[in-house]
Amino acid sequence: MLALAQWAGAQTLWLDDAGQPRPAAHEAVAWLTHADRDGLQPADYGAARLAQALAGPVASEAAAPLEAEITQAVQRYLADLRHGRVDPRQLGARYDSDTAPAPDLSALLREAVARGQPADALRAATPPWPQYAALRTALAHYRTLADHAAWRQPLPAVPGGKLQAGQRWAGLPALAERLTALGDLPVTPALAGTAAHASAPDPASAASYGAALQEAVKSFQQRHALAADGVIGQATLEALAVPPAARVRQIELALERLRSTPLPSAPRFVSVNVPEFMLRAYQQDGGAVRQALAMRVIVGKALDTRTPLFDEDMLWIEFSPYWNIPASIARQETVPKLRANPGYLAAQGMEFVGAGGVSTAVTAANLDAVLAGQMRLRQRPGPRNALGDIKFMLPNNQNIYLHHTPAPGLFERARRDFSHGCIRIEEPVALALWVLHEDARWTEARVRESMGRPRPIVARLPEPVPVLITYRTAIAADDGRMHFVPDLYGHDRLLAQALQRARGVYK
Repeated sequence: MLALAQWAGAQTLWLDDAGQPRPAAHEAVAWLTHADRDGLQPADYGAARLAQALAGPVASEAAAPLEAEITQAVQRYLADLRHGRVDPRQLGARYDSDTAPAPDLSALLREAVARGQPADALRAATPPWPQYAALRTALAHYRTLADHAAWRQPLPAVPGGKLQAGQRWAGLPALAERLTALGDLPVTPALAGTAAHASAPDPASAASYGAALQEAVKSFQQRHALAADGVIGQATLEALAVPPAARVRQIELALERLRSTPLPSAPRFVSVNVPEFMLRAYQQDGGAVRQALAMRVIVGKALDTRTPLFDEDMLWIEFSPYWNIPASIARQETVPKLRANPGYLAAQGMEFVGAGGVSTAVTAANLDAVLAGQMRLRQRPGPRNALGDIKFMLPNNQNIYLHHTPAPGLFERARRDFSHGCIRIEEPVALALWVLHEDARWTEARVRESMGRPRPIVARLPEPVPVLITYRTAIAADDGRMHFVPDLYGHDRLLAQALQRARGVYK
């Protein structure tokens, strides 16, 4: 960046020779003024001060400093918009794989302004993630709800702690008003613009909990990671009580995470959103990113075995895999079980592996050797194998990979943090076919047959497929509706604190 003394002899971007602001100056400062539309803070860029400075001609002695100040503020804004304000490494995330080339924003800004098209720089700085525009739209909408009358009074307690179909409740009118504002309860055209504008029971009376409201509650529950049964219990009441301002903050944090999560350069990549318990597969073509697959996942337990945030390339698939039991699990769980019940080894299809070969003898010597790191335990392929019948390998020093599971019933749970850190996927065949798309030898029939073998079979991918483990609690669905999930690992709280510290640097 040019020093202030150099600006006097440099070609100016924002002011003409008479000190009059150029149109590009007003346009760029308008970006700063409306930075909140992206969840950023206009005050961080001195937006109000710069707008006032451009209200009229600028004195000659103030021109160079103002030019420098505008450029510095706009460059900072564009950098924050594209890359985020907090380095993910400060929050324990490690994203270091090859990413799509980022533009030189400083050079691009100067070039775009010089040719009279400053908006080109703004477009280049906008994050390329497909969800970004939808989250930005949702942010504007939820801000309109911040002072909505539907949240001015708390909902009353439900009778017996649970409201079910046909029951009466004094909170039904307020419930209908909230669900209408949130878009879960459709507006009845005939009543639009009236006090009773929701397709619900007469809000003037404490009517019974009918079908229209039940469907609206199911819609709300589905968007908030709750069992969509239409029953209003404590968890649903708590979610209904969250004010729109809190949802605004969640969306702002989700936008920040998209800014700081690099987009892979590969034509195909996989992203796992941990608190949402969802995996999505994406394809890139001509700069456009589109979703190709989505499926539920199970992630690491919030209490003690959290799934880390990182990116790594998936390189091969192992069908009918062995499960090499991690040393920590062997020490803390498996060996104590074997001491208490030696028959557990055979029942689970496990065996000892060491320099001398394979053994199925549950002896004190073998157990001690496992604890000493001289032997390891593994589980053979089969119906009890903890990895299921397929494992997707992305070599990393944290021993995290994607795999199936012998307990698929857990995918039906709303909250799915049950693993030791690895990611269990719901539809392994679909993912396998997608990542092996260029290898005609791997048909669906061959994939399924390979998943039932007594020994592992390895399929190398035609090209590496990056896998990103990410974290967002506000998600824009394909249908445009917002979904909100709990802050499973407390990462949103840590990001909010880091952003507050980053803002202090600006001041």
